Amino acid sequence: MNDSSLQHGSERPLEPAAIVDFDDDTPEETLARLRTVSHYLDNAFEIPGTNYRIGLDPILGFIPGVGDTTAAAMSAYILVEAAMMGVPRATLARMLGNVLLDTVVGSLPVIGDIFDVAWKANARNVTLLEERYDDLSGDGAEADRRFLLVAVGVITILLVALGVGITLAALWALGQFGLF
Repeated sequence: MNDSSLQHGSERPLEPAAIVDFDDDTPEETLARLRTVSHYLDNAFEIPGTNYRIGLDPILGFIPGVGDTTAAAMSAYILVEAAMMGVPRATLARMLGNVLLDTVVGSLPVIGDIFDVAWKANARNVTLLEERYDDLSGDGAEADRRFLLVAVGVITILLVALGVGITLAALWALGQFGLF
């Protein structure tokens, strides 16, 4: 061991000061984390001169393919956490619908970015989660794991299809301009 890996002359290597263990989070801590993720994706910045807020979701949408995929993955994270908290299947289905609509329409150039500014799927999903907060149970989490796997599978297939579609559209556009 070198001196930089020792802690004040002891023989132990340095350890992180704080380790985040999501498994031990209370539902309140998980909900607070999801509110934060939702805030950054949908309401992080105020548009100057207005009272309207936008987040990273529509901003990332300006990066073709990668931006929409990243935003969809973060939206899927909220869905996964909700399922792990035991949100009823009907609520998970509504949340999945919000994510799918946001991903599909949000992937359209310009129109999708405008839609992302207005729709705010993540804020809608956290609101749905808060409305069902009293109905959360550990039993529901176990029963809905299959639904969660299907939902994540659908989102994954959608993201792959979105990437293929954008690639094909870009190749077609380049061909139209004689660049490919």
